[in-house]
Amino acid sequence: MMSILLATYNWPKALKLCLESLGTQNDLDFEIIIADDGSTNETKKVIDGIKENFPVAITHLWQEDQGFRKTRILNQAIAAARGDYLVFLDGDCIVQPDFITRHRELAQAGHLVTGSRVLLNQALTTSLLGWPHWSFARFASKLFSYRLSGGINKYWPLKIKLGNGSWRDYDQFVWRRIKGCNMACWKIDALAIQGFDETMTGWGHEDADFVFRLQHNKIIRKSGAWATEVFHLFHRIHDQSNAAENARRVREKILAKAL
Repeated sequence: MMSILLATYNWPKALKLCLESLGTQNDLDFEIIIADDGSTNETKKVIDGIKENFPVAITHLWQEDQGFRKTRILNQAIAAARGDYLVFLDGDCIVQPDFITRHRELAQAGHLVTGSRVLLNQALTTSLLGWPHWSFARFASKLFSYRLSGGINKYWPLKIKLGNGSWRDYDQFVWRRIKGCNMACWKIDALAIQGFDETMTGWGHEDADFVFRLQHNKIIRKSGAWATEVFHLFHRIHDQSNAAENARRVREKILAKAL
């Protein structure tokens, strides 16, 4: 079984769409662990309203809001996961019906997957948040027009899906295309590096740090592009005041390992 570790913070309308998209997967052999970094009761209401008739189990983990502490709540989610394979997803992302299927196809011992995303603009995001329920069929029927209007920044990776292969493997660590909103690894590998570095607080690069330490521990990074794309809803830029310091710490670790 897979465990979807779904990070969220105070955007219940987006989380509702995300959960509804997970509820319409063509492979339902997974659970959802919601890693909530201190949302208000509105988020809990959305989760409680959905979970009663949801096709898979949902567990809601919550911690007090003391600033951006995503690493801490994700480590709690890793520990709580019953699945042996972990897929990390953010609550501001909507998934395609084959999201679980594609991640399962790419899951391979000794590997991690860094997935891909399609960016939605503000107008399309506002439109989707007004839908009563998520409908992939409704969305997919206008994909080309969304691309022409700039509503989405990619088209062909949503129409052409590529399978597994060694061509997906990275030879070494690179910063590019690491998205914490869509990545996956085996639980045993995450535990072997003691999960995320909880001393990294504030937005930025905690995902790159996680990937680097997995790769340093002999886990091969694999690209999930042209298979696992998620729809990333538009939102204002996060507080990035800690990003430079977090990046410096990751570079420091890379340098130390190279010596």
